[in-house]
Amino acid sequence: MIGIQDTQTSPGNLTQFEYLALSSPLNLSDGHARQRLTPGQARIIDELPSMWADAVERPVDEIEKASHRAYFELLGQHSYPAADGRVLSCYSSSVAMEIFARSLATTTDAIGLVHPTFDNIPDILRGVGLRLVPVEEEQLHGGDLDPALLRSVGSLFVTTPNNPTGRVLAEERLRRLAAQCAEYGVVLTLDTSFRGFDTRAHYDHYAVLEASGCRWVVIEDTGKLWPTLELKIGWLVSAANVGLPLANVYSDILLGVSPLVLSMVQRFAEDAAGGGLADLHRFIARNRATLRSGLAGVSGVGFPDEDSRASVERVDLGPRTGLEVWSALREHNVFALPCHQFHWARPEEGAYSLRIALSRSAESVATATDALRSVLGG
Repeated sequence: MIGIQDTQTSPGNLTQFEYLALSSPLNLSDGHARQRLTPGQARIIDELPSMWADAVERPVDEIEKASHRAYFELLGQHSYPAADGRVLSCYSSSVAMEIFARSLATTTDAIGLVHPTFDNIPDILRGVGLRLVPVEEEQLHGGDLDPALLRSVGSLFVTTPNNPTGRVLAEERLRRLAAQCAEYGVVLTLDTSFRGFDTRAHYDHYAVLEASGCRWVVIEDTGKLWPTLELKIGWLVSAANVGLPLANVYSDILLGVSPLVLSMVQRFAEDAAGGGLADLHRFIARNRATLRSGLAGVSGVGFPDEDSRASVERVDLGPRTGLEVWSALREHNVFALPCHQFHWARPEEGAYSLRIALSRSAESVATATDALRSVLGG
């Protein structure tokens, strides 16, 4: 259990905010998928006993490769390195992040990190002793990065689509960043945990990275897509020339992951490929429309990420702080996430925003929207 001081002010990091919401039926805090299973997904859960029996009998590497293939190809990643052990299966993307961070810290003392982004990323990186250099999102999506920045860090870390903004690194921008990283010997690291929600992020990142010649690491995650009660896989994928002791650090932390979970992920990916992913996109879009229309006309309220397709939505609150509104919403048993700590280098920049999770039932989003409108005086 996480030790948390339950106060009307900040309880700690963003995950601790999310922990406070876990028991609430109106938890719109964490970005994990918590909507109801679709009929097709429910049938997969009904088949878990037969998947268990199959996982007992089949070789683990066979199950793992089938799971890789179903998931990566669902999201357009056909050039992922399938054959040579460069895809490491982890319990979660946070575990993959820890393995990457510990490995990187053996080769450098500094990393350039997108700003803003979810605060467990800077927390994990700081936890292994790395110095963080903020790289503004506008810089990443604009022109070339400053050579002085690239000379000062061992890695450039980009979240795409970003959390909380939903912004996607376009193919040409990835190609240029990879070329710059290759030129300066910097490891380009991508966290693609929200990739599944945005088809603009489904171009083949691995084809671009392999062609660039840069050293690279990609963190993938299934936990944001499907409501599987935290049964999920995080994948840590790397270039052949990455020059980091990823496999050694991986073996320090875990032996492998459950073949049952790998089998379940494969089946969910196959269901998504058969139409489930498009259904999910429509579901998230409807919840986003419910939130935006429900707050339309409320004084001071805005939506800074108008083009986002991620399963989270930021709401600008005008003169009221995110902490103030978070506290008022708790009186309605509604939980969302203040945005100050996404801005890990300058928290004041996120002080007047709230993040709403959209991977919830339509009823929950509608009820929470009504409560937020009431709190904001709409």
